[in-house]
Amino acid sequence: MKLTRRHALAMTAAVVGLAALAPIPGYAQDMTVRHAQGETRLPAKLDPVLVFDMTALDTLDALGVAIAGVPTGLKPPHLAKYDGPSYAKIGTLFEPDYEAVNAAEPGLIIAGGRSAPKYAELSRIAPTLDMTTDQTDFLNSAIANAETLGRIFGKTAEVKQKLDRLRASIAELKAVAGNAGKGLLVLTTGGKMSAYGPGSRFGILHTEFGIQPAAPGLKVANHGQAISFEFILETNPDWLFVIDRDAAIGQDGKPARQFLDNDIVRRTTAWQKNQVVYLNGGNWYIVGGGLSALQQDVDDLLAALSKKS
Repeated sequence: MKLTRRHALAMTAAVVGLAALAPIPGYAQDMTVRHAQGETRLPAKLDPVLVFDMTALDTLDALGVAIAGVPTGLKPPHLAKYDGPSYAKIGTLFEPDYEAVNAAEPGLIIAGGRSAPKYAELSRIAPTLDMTTDQTDFLNSAIANAETLGRIFGKTAEVKQKLDRLRASIAELKAVAGNAGKGLLVLTTGGKMSAYGPGSRFGILHTEFGIQPAAPGLKVANHGQAISFEFILETNPDWLFVIDRDAAIGQDGKPARQFLDNDIVRRTTAWQKNQVVYLNGGNWYIVGGGLSALQQDVDDLLAALSKKS
C-alpha cells in the first residue's frame, strides 16, 4: 500500500502522542500546569519534590511518588512516616523555612491550603504549584487535582483506578445515607464547638456523601457557626458527626468524647441510638481531599451508617 503524506503525518502524530503519554519516572512531560494561582511551566527534571500541601502529600503518597521534604507538625497515622529523618523538614504548614527549602534545591514545590499565601515567595525559589482545593466544589476540585498530579508524575492509570473505586464507594454511601436520617457535623476545640452544614468546608458530608442536614440554615464560615449543647438538643439529629480538632493537631484539650458526654447531649436521638460518629480528625481537618483520606472517610462513614442501632 502506498503511504501518502497524509498517512505519514497521521502516523507521526500518533507516535508523538504515544511518546508524550509514556511516563518517565521523576520527569515532567514538557507541560504547563494550571493551578489555583495561575500557570507554571514544569522543568524537565522534577526531583527533588517538596510538598507543603497535606492534600497533595496524601495523594502523592497513595501514588508512590517520591517526596524529599515536608512541613513539620502532626500528621495522620498513614502519613506519619514523613516525620522521619529521611525527609527534609522545610518549615510548617503556615511558614516555610526558606533556608531549608533553598538547601534542598527542589525541582518542584507543591503548596496549597494553609501554605497557599506563601506561593509567591516559594515560586521565586523553584517552580511551584498551588493545589488548593476549591471549597465551593470540593469533590470535583479534589478529583481534578489528583488527575493533575497523576499526569505530572506519570501515574494516570493509578489515579483512574483509585478514582473509579472512590466513585463506586461514594455511590454506595449515598444509597445508604439517603435512608439514614438527618445528621449534624460539629467540631470541638478548646472547650468550645461549632457546627458545619452544606456549603461549608466540611459540607461534602451533605452535598456529596448524601447525609441529610439536620440544620440546613447554618452560617457558612471557615470556622463554622458557634453552637451550644442546647443547640444540638434542639436540632436533635439522628446522627451526630464529630471532629476533634485538638486531637487532630496534637493540642491538649478535653477529648470530644468526654466533652459531649453530658445530660443535654445524652437526650438527643443520635446519642440514644448510639449514632454519634467520631470522624478521622487528621483526614477531615488536616488532609482534606487526598485520595487516601477521601477513600478512608467514605469507607468509615459507610461502615458507621450500615451498623444497625
